[in-house]
Amino acid sequence: MNDNGFDWGTFLRRWQDEWVPSEDEAIELEEGYTALADMAALGAPPASDAEVADAERRLGTRLPPSYRGFLLASNGWSLRDDSIYQLGAAHEIGWFGDPFGMTPMYRESLGERATEQEVLLAGMWERALRLETDSDMSYALLDPGDTDGDGEWALYVYKGWSGEHPTRYPSFRAYMQRRYESFHAERARLPEFVNDTTRARDADVTRAREEALSGRWEAARELLDVAKRYGRPGAWGMLGQLDVLAQGVGHGHTYFGGLVADPRCTGELVPVMALAHVRDGLLGRSGRPFVLGVETDDGVREAADAIHARVGDGSYRYAPDGDFGRAVAQAREVARWGDTDGAWRMLRAALPSWSPPAPDVLAPLGLLADPVLGPMVTRERGRELLATPRAGRTGAAPEPVPDLDPPGLSWLAESGRWNAPFGSYRCLWMEGVEPEAMPGLVGEGEGAGLTAPPVRPAGWAPHDVRWQRDDSVPWEDRAVVAVGRTGSGWAFGFDPAARTRGPGHFFLSPAAEASRGGRRAVVLWICRGRDDVPAVLHLSVAERGEELYAFTVRGTEVERSGAVPGGLDPHRVLLSADDADRERRLLSAMEEEFGLSLPRHALAEGVLPELTTRSWNRAPREGEAFSYATVSVRRPRP
Repeated sequence: MNDNGFDWGTFLRRWQDEWVPSEDEAIELEEGYTALADMAALGAPPASDAEVADAERRLGTRLPPSYRGFLLASNGWSLRDDSIYQLGAAHEIGWFGDPFGMTPMYRESLGERATEQEVLLAGMWERALRLETDSDMSYALLDPGDTDGDGEWALYVYKGWSGEHPTRYPSFRAYMQRRYESFHAERARLPEFVNDTTRARDADVTRAREEALSGRWEAARELLDVAKRYGRPGAWGMLGQLDVLAQGVGHGHTYFGGLVADPRCTGELVPVMALAHVRDGLLGRSGRPFVLGVETDDGVREAADAIHARVGDGSYRYAPDGDFGRAVAQAREVARWGDTDGAWRMLRAALPSWSPPAPDVLAPLGLLADPVLGPMVTRERGRELLATPRAGRTGAAPEPVPDLDPPGLSWLAESGRWNAPFGSYRCLWMEGVEPEAMPGLVGEGEGAGLTAPPVRPAGWAPHDVRWQRDDSVPWEDRAVVAVGRTGSGWAFGFDPAARTRGPGHFFLSPAAEASRGGRRAVVLWICRGRDDVPAVLHLSVAERGEELYAFTVRGTEVERSGAVPGGLDPHRVLLSADDADRERRLLSAMEEEFGLSLPRHALAEGVLPELTTRSWNRAPREGEAFSYATVSVRRPRP
């Protein structure tokens, strides 16, 4: 035993015993490459203590522990699977000496903010000890200036033909371990490549499946990460599932290996791949066709193309079987009007009843591609899902993550990606009305209806949408509102991208018309001030077709009508505050007066159906004129 307890002899013998030619090597052997056949012995006899000591005297330094232990177990090694073909014996190694003048080039690239690792790399070329004796224009370099607490030297592999920075390994042992793993990965799909190591890694994959389904996903990920490096079948697919839920769609490569070729897995895995592809296209990052990454039969390919089309046009709906499928349908109905927190609680309670359609499917991933339910699965909720035992496994449920929606309306006064810092928004609430009835009350023209929101890339913001004005009727000011239901039962329509400077001369509040279908209607319009333009705040309230009261505040000017309740009186509530606080005060007063709220998460993610309302301006009467100016502001994506 040596190298802090690591047994180089056992490790190298196992590698030698497991060696079989790779597919490429097998072809070369069949074609008569006898030199390759002669290299079936990977190692060499151990170096003696005297040989290692002689090398150290010649080099003027003591070799690092793991490399020293390697030489005493095998005086050289044939790698062959890498661009480094042969590691030399103790008498063959020598100082690199930077023959290509890399040091000046790397040092010139160092700036004031260069990291310690970048500085070490720049000096490595002149210090390094060269280990390889045969390679494809590549070099294995041990750096005595880059050491750790155990006296190990970092090893760099530089592929001179690649144009890339060297790959760093913390020690010689780490490098050899990675090469051993790559040796396994190169041969993983060969039917005759079965040995104690492959059986152990396959057992880890089986254990990881149980860990994942039992909610211990982090332990499962560690097992799968090692198995993936050894190329074990199934590890890629399961690891990809854990990563998508733990990090979110779009964070890294969405890949599930050969699992997508199994038709039983199509409904859970392909929708996530389709969503990633659609979002890449919307962001201008992909002109490539939708591919699954593995060969499949025609049935799987046709099903995948159909799923991709539905994800692309927003018509995809996740619909698993059984009790969990029924919970998904109920949660979608709740979420589609804005209560994403309530919908998530329903799904969370039903998660233990989810069953995998195939053994290696670990979680209900298809949920992520549902245009209504998917956006509510944040990274924190994805990890909560992974930590929940399911598919008949038992165990403690994780601590629920906090709800996403704050109560009431005051959050509207905070800056956020759903609204530009100096933007406007307006909203209509209707009491005693279901959201489905809103088109008939305030919709544009006969036959107006709700439309599903378009598929949007991750990180979109509502104010990114450009407004199309109808120049034939310049006084028109139709709002495109997101429609939903508040926790207290009011239907609402919210326009987060109002383009004008607030209610003008032709403004006609929709509150009176909206209140004809129920009890009360409330209209709020906030236009934040900027530069020398004062903020504008409008509130109007109607009941059963009649406006009860209204006011509009511009700076210190107040226009009002009707008997405004004391709790909303603009002179009491608003005029004593500055612009920054007026919005917050009005929102708090409306919470108190009407019990109103809005679902922040559903609005921010754009999951609500939309409605184009009738104009919020009246047509000019005889003798009146209309003029307008537009300003287009687009803030950077956060």
